[in-house]
Amino acid sequence: MIVREDKEIIRDLAKQVAEIAELPVMEERRCMWKQHNQLKRVRPMILVFPEGSWRELLPQSVLQCQGEAARGIEWELRWRIYQHEYIHDDSVIEKKWVVSKAITTTDWGLQPKHRPSSQDTGSWGFIPVINDYSDLKKLKFPEVRYDEKETMHRLEEAQDLFGNILDVQLKGIAHISFHLMDIYCELRGLEQVMWDMYDDPGMLHEAMAFLEEGHRRLVQQYMDLNLFSLNNDETYHSSGGVGYTDELPKPDYDPERIRPCDMWASAESQEMAQVSPQQHYEFVMQYEKRLLEPFGLNGYGCCEDLTNKLDYVFTIPHIRRISISPFADVDKCAEKLGDKYIFSWKPKPSYLVGNFDTDFIKEYIKHTLDVTKGCVIEMILKDTHTCDNHPERFTQWTNIAQELAKEY
Repeated sequence: MIVREDKEIIRDLAKQVAEIAELPVMEERRCMWKQHNQLKRVRPMILVFPEGSWRELLPQSVLQCQGEAARGIEWELRWRIYQHEYIHDDSVIEKKWVVSKAITTTDWGLQPKHRPSSQDTGSWGFIPVINDYSDLKKLKFPEVRYDEKETMHRLEEAQDLFGNILDVQLKGIAHISFHLMDIYCELRGLEQVMWDMYDDPGMLHEAMAFLEEGHRRLVQQYMDLNLFSLNNDETYHSSGGVGYTDELPKPDYDPERIRPCDMWASAESQEMAQVSPQQHYEFVMQYEKRLLEPFGLNGYGCCEDLTNKLDYVFTIPHIRRISISPFADVDKCAEKLGDKYIFSWKPKPSYLVGNFDTDFIKEYIKHTLDVTKGCVIEMILKDTHTCDNHPERFTQWTNIAQELAKEY
């Protein structure tokens, strides 16, 4: 229950969001994203995701609401306003509030275990729970559960809170992304998976086949329960990008029952960054391909360097967005991708910390724009876990990128 004082704060912020959403520039950006996603080069598109740095940009101390639920809503509204006022990227602020359907999914039969870090934001270590072949028998296929009563309760609360200020929309499963190797490494341990490719490839293949079948069953359950929602809007896609497109849904779609062919989907396997292209394909991509095939448009990759693996990536059905990570060779990738796929470039986020050299950043971005003149490129600044408590650096970085983008 949100108290009256908190409601007033939230509604005032919602009005500010609504005003931003109605600015002409938002419609201009929607149109550009649609053209961009259809492989029509308008100009290099830019998205900035502060991620871990949000605690430095919008710390909890700025929140005025008292209730925990109200503070969560307040924070989401404030970040939209902050994004518009201080981060001048191509984000589209929509005049809507999305209510997520109450969907839960059971686990894979085993719970990952970690060795915690001594630092608050430090990395943890794996404690494998799959230690030999017999442990594979402990895996179970996940089951999807939908709580319609809770869903309607959430919808009514949001409608009461926002009234006609924001368009309250109900959404089910809209972000589809497959992470098979991530799931298995959580259970087996990353180092051991590397050994398994040589010592016990059969066990690794059996695990991947099980995960593929489990995800296929998840997709089928979403369809049976009618839980899919369109993602041809501002919905985040793959490892960076948004879904605006007129290519989806398919012309024969039923708005009351969305199918995989009406949606974007994606997959990635960052754990395979250090293996050969052949091993990457053999041990995970071939399984991912089959899962992606039913979907209308697909993306692939995240932080793994795909420079030498692109020929395999190109074989993924309906592939449209390909992640070019901070570790990739942009020159080689540009030559390979051309204008046939979205060149989803991830600049190095580390340049936001330490000595923030604007001249260096300008030359760094300029080089990529020079070699991708024949590509459909987007710049996705993400994995920004800190900005050294210099929020203004996001504004400066984005302004540099926008100035250069206009030149190209």
